[in-house]
Amino acid sequence: MGKLDGKIALITGGSEGIGLAIAQRFIVEGAEHVFITGRRQEMLDEAVKRIDTANVTGVQGDVSNMEDLDKLYHVIQKEKKRLDIVVANAGISLVAPLELITEKQFDDTFDINVKGVLFTVQKALPILVDGASIILIGSVSSIKGHPSASVYSASKAAIRSFARCWSVDLKQRNIRVNTLSPGTIKTGMLKYVASSESIKTTFIKDLIATVPMNRFGTPDEVATAAVFLASDDSSYITGIELFMDGGRGQI
Repeated sequence: MGKLDGKIALITGGSEGIGLAIAQRFIVEGAEHVFITGRRQEMLDEAVKRIDTANVTGVQGDVSNMEDLDKLYHVIQKEKKRLDIVVANAGISLVAPLELITEKQFDDTFDINVKGVLFTVQKALPILVDGASIILIGSVSSIKGHPSASVYSASKAAIRSFARCWSVDLKQRNIRVNTLSPGTIKTGMLKYVASSESIKTTFIKDLIATVPMNRFGTPDEVATAAVFLASDDSSYITGIELFMDGGRGQI
């Protein structure tokens, strides 16, 4: 038996990286069906092919767009009528030193990383079962200072606050809300950040030096932690921030 047998799950930003790894792991652990979202249809279609099961549905959309979210939940309601797990994973990382931050960078980051998470969860509530698990994907950046990352870090600090508040808001329904905060993980987002003109060429080397385990994590390692928070193994856990960061945020 799997840890998620019979569960219906939604993972936003599930077309690559951490989101895709979580979707794959949920299927392995017996999830009855997994819905994934992504902004780019081609990448979403490819992700569905990689997961390679009839138990996954890709729904194209942008979590910062309310019409897209309404469309997403209409599909879930029509096909499965309920959700047991929500993983609010969709996010972006735009980097710039303080003097170069633009209004667009700020708006884009907070629209997806904060507004998108809030309304992903809010709009799920009517079909979310009592006793469900909500997992918000945060970041060790919420508690660590790094050059050029202030806007991204602030957006992830908001996610931590959401988990604290929502775990109280939803306690009468026994819905658990937790934050899963990765450190530096080998994903496309890391490659994008490292290639930014505003980041020095020593970025990767400098970053590894801050990780006690002296390596980057993998999406599958994060996915394993997501299974823990989604399953009954964490039945007495709510409101926490679980770091998967190789110790970076703990020293």
